[in-house]
Amino acid sequence: MNRTIITVVGRDTVGIIARVCTYLAESNINILDISQTIVQGYFNMMMIVDTANSSKSFDSVQDQMSKIGEEMGVQVKCQREEIFDMMHRI
Repeated sequence: MNRTIITVVGRDTVGIIARVCTYLAESNINILDISQTIVQGYFNMMMIVDTANSSKSFDSVQDQMSKIGEEMGVQVKCQREEIFDMMHRI
């Protein structure tokens, strides 16, 4: 399994989840876990996805997700799970 952590943060607007999930489905990337909250108009989502069956490279997915975020006015970040874990160790 090739797990990636995707975070989305910004002002809440219609279609954020739909847009991100549509791209992932079209890229054959499976969502393993997802959590999202909206606090006083600010959207925050964290996803763990499996990219093992995708023909797209990590860099390609990362670039495209960033572009999708820019188009929607939110920030989308993709990190490999092992990097994310190392950054958040106590």
